[in-house]
Amino acid sequence: MAAATDLHTLRGTDILAAIKQSGIEFVISVPDITTSGDLLWPLSRDPDLRHIRVCKEDEGIGICSGLSYCGRRGLMMMQQTGMYDSVNAIRAIGVQYELPICMLVGLQGSDASEHPNESDKHIVRVALPVLEALSVRYELLRHKSDVEKIRPAIDRAYAESRPLALVVATMLPDTP
Repeated sequence: MAAATDLHTLRGTDILAAIKQSGIEFVISVPDITTSGDLLWPLSRDPDLRHIRVCKEDEGIGICSGLSYCGRRGLMMMQQTGMYDSVNAIRAIGVQYELPICMLVGLQGSDASEHPNESDKHIVRVALPVLEALSVRYELLRHKSDVEKIRPAIDRAYAESRPLALVVATMLPDTP
């Protein structure tokens, strides 16, 4: 029975494939506990993507904005604590200046079986309301079928020149 459930579980390899299909060339990151093992490390070894490590998430927001001015697509990877630290940069650069800042936000402490707004963990429960308060469009990625949302969401962010957050709940580890 577990094998059937696993077919519907979000995996890093599926997210990575969708990111590449969306035309992302650069991934800017601060390592996070939610996506590092199954997404960030494989991504950093992928020859089709350029990985830029930063010390603070708001630095990555600035790099993504510069890339957008050059007609290049970047994705800032962070966990929700880094997103909270970057609220002013997201608001000023993404929302106020209307730039396509695309972010992949890992929800540390989330449980894929429940919606983040229903979490007993405050840090998880407030993530989506913070994005809503900032007027940042988001897609919640909890199941394998949600991966289909990635490319259209990124394309829309660039077409409309608006920020986007791809919010990742717990992923199942990839197995060889």
